[in-house]
Amino acid sequence: MPYIDFKQLKELETTCTSAASISWHSAAKSHAGLVRKANEDAFYHSSEHGLWAVADGMGGLNRGDYASGVVAESLVHFMKASSLAESVRDLEMKLRDAHNLCRTSFPGEQVGSTVAVLFNYGSHVFFLWAGDSRIYRLRNNTLTQLTTDHSVAQTMIARGQLRPAQAEHHPSAHVLTRAVGVHQTLHLELDFDCVEPGDRFLICSDGLYKDLTVDDIEQLLAQDTADNAVRALIDGALNKGGRDNITAIVVDAD
Repeated sequence: MPYIDFKQLKELETTCTSAASISWHSAAKSHAGLVRKANEDAFYHSSEHGLWAVADGMGGLNRGDYASGVVAESLVHFMKASSLAESVRDLEMKLRDAHNLCRTSFPGEQVGSTVAVLFNYGSHVFFLWAGDSRIYRLRNNTLTQLTTDHSVAQTMIARGQLRPAQAEHHPSAHVLTRAVGVHQTLHLELDFDCVEPGDRFLICSDGLYKDLTVDDIEQLLAQDTADNAVRALIDGALNKGGRDNITAIVVDAD
């Protein structure tokens, strides 16, 4: 679903049955890493509202810490509406407000951030994102990436011009095609998944997965609690070099 289709959301709501048997718990941590002087990542997590987000200020631009902070702050006053479509529309509007604030706060400067949002509604979780911050799911000890990077390299992969194994070291690997605050219009991507008890989700900035392999993430994410998993992931990335800011939120559907 490349753009937010509110008609489809209204149809989907009939299948978003109550998930009263699932309780949510989350843990989050951010670290500047071992190379960067400042931490330009930000995050928001609220199990009460079923909303978790990571924002990564774009290091190649000015005021990355401001941009990511604006994105995280925009979600503070979010509350679920009476319908799924209204809830997602409100999330979209809050992120568009952050987008407009980034574009207008510093005339003559380009200010931008990625965003990856996980939102629970009934028996489903929804993902809204722009950029290369990612959302993963660990289910039955198997890790699945649920978002697709909005990058030039990923576009080349989709066109068959680049193999996935080549993408990590390609010059365009972290040249973004979507982000908050950068282009005139913010294009958010939306996808969703059914929740199963025992699912564990990871929302992270690229500073985590750049230093860890898929196998590393799968192993470290499988710790006994969300708190321990977050610590293990951050420590694992630091032990592999900590070349960038590192942020991780682990969300458990218990």
